[in-house]
Order: sequence, then structure tokens, then C-alpha cells
Amino acid sequence: MWWRLALPCPAELEESLLWKLSDLGLHRHALQHAPEQRDQVTLLLWLPQPEWSSTDRSQLILTLAALAKPFGMAFPEGRWDEVADEDWSLSWKQHWQPDPVGARFLILPAWLEAPPEHRERLVIRMDPGSAFGTGSHPTTRLCLEALEARPPVGELVADLGCGSGVLGLASLGLGAEAVVSADTDSLAVRATTDNRALNEWEAARLRVVLGSLDELLQLLEGRQVDLLLCNILAPVIEALAPGFERLVSSKGRALLSGLLVDQAPRLKRVLSDLGWRVIREAEQGRWGLLEVSRSSTSSIS
Repeated sequence: MWWRLALPCPAELEESLLWKLSDLGLHRHALQHAPEQRDQVTLLLWLPQPEWSSTDRSQLILTLAALAKPFGMAFPEGRWDEVADEDWSLSWKQHWQPDPVGARFLILPAWLEAPPEHRERLVIRMDPGSAFGTGSHPTTRLCLEALEARPPVGELVADLGCGSGVLGLASLGLGAEAVVSADTDSLAVRATTDNRALNEWEAARLRVVLGSLDELLQLLEGRQVDLLLCNILAPVIEALAPGFERLVSSKGRALLSGLLVDQAPRLKRVLSDLGWRVIREAEQGRWGLLEVSRSSTSSIS
């Protein structure tokens, strides 16, 4: 038997909750989006019943509730249900549907076929074995749409904090020369590797390593990339930003997402002090994206 938590998930807390659950080693979770209403999201979490007493579950809620304090908001009230013993990964499947993103992409669950109306789209097959950026979160969609707006044809791309590998796979589909990826979570490295195989890309075209910026630099062996993708939390981007100039060529650019719109002004100041200029901004709801450049490229509207 299992406990299943259904927790309303405000956009402000989505990234933090997923990060915290993974940090706690709780990887049996998924996000359920209401049809046609992507601002209505429910976090689903499965826990083995024999291992989680009422006290343990209450403590978990207190731990998660602390994530709401920086936003000055009340933590949503969830519901625990007792569910029959089942393969938790299979139970995710009912929450996954083909997901068109932008004008060209289709995020497709591995076990489904592309619907006829979407077969002309660029298909990215994803496996739900680990909940790392399936394309449904606004920050991921912002990155995918930015890639679509300026495809990295023939470019060398780095994906820092690669999660599921969806952004690297999208880059290859749009004509990138190759992608180098890194994540500090071994489960993300495995998810990227698995999704690379699902999409039938050679390992040489999408390389992935456990680690962060320094490990990416080792993987590049002295080369610099044309495009950096960094869809992680704003404080982490800020901490990593001083090292970006070692990674990105003098004429390169970066797509930075994972930030709340109200975090953008501070991050722009930090980047400006480091010699980067914003050439494009985009937002979905309360989430934002910055496209920045080291060159004198004119602004993109």
C-alpha cells in the first residue's frame, strides 16, 4: 500500500518543492496540470505506507511548508489518500499527454504516438522515470520558445543543470552541432542519458557529466560554447555567473531561466557588473527568462 499526497502547487513554489523533494531522496512525484489551465497545478507524491507514519508525514509537511515563508504566502493544504499497491511510475502515465510547445515542439510521453494533428512538429520523447523538467513548467517552456526563436544551428551548446535533458535534445533537433550537459544530481544524469537513447541521438552528440560548471569545462577540453542554457533557480545562476565567461565564447550568448520575474532586476545588475548585457526578456506568469550576450549584438525585441 502507498500514501499519495495531492498538494495544490502555486507557481511560486513549484521549483522549490521539486528541488526539496529530490534533495530528501523522494523521487516518486509528478506534476498534474489541469487541462488547458496550466496555472492550476497539483503536486502528487507517493510514499510507501509501511515506512511513513502519521508523525513522519506531518513532519514532511512542516519541512515543505517552510519553503513558502520567503514568498510570504500560506502553504497550501494537501490531502493524503491511501492507494493500492501499484507501480508508481505507471500511475504517472495518466497525468501525461502529448504537449505542444511553441510552434514547433511536441513533448511526447515515451509510450504514446504523436497525434495526427501534431506529426509535423519536432518530437521530443520523454520518460517520466525522474521528475526533471518535462517541458511543462513555464521556465522550461520559455527556454524552448527562445530556442525556437533563434535556433542554435551549427552551434556548440552547454546545458548547465540539464535535468531531463529536454533543452539539449531540443537544441539538437534544431540543428546544434553538439551539446555538453551537466547536473549535480546523479538521477538527472541518468534521466538525460535515458532520454538521449529514447530520441536516438548518439552519445557523442549529447554528452552528460555529473557535476557543475567545472566539470563542463573539463568535458569541453579548452573549447568554449556558442550558447549556454541554464534553467535553474536564480540564486544558483547568480552564484555560477562569475564562471560563465570561461564557458561561453566572446560572441556567445546564454538563456537563463528558472527565475521569478521579481528576481530579474537583481540578476541583471549582477550580470551587468560581470560584463553581460540583456538582449531579450520573456515571461510566463511570474516566471522569467533572460537572454544575455557577451558581444555587442543589438537588442532583440
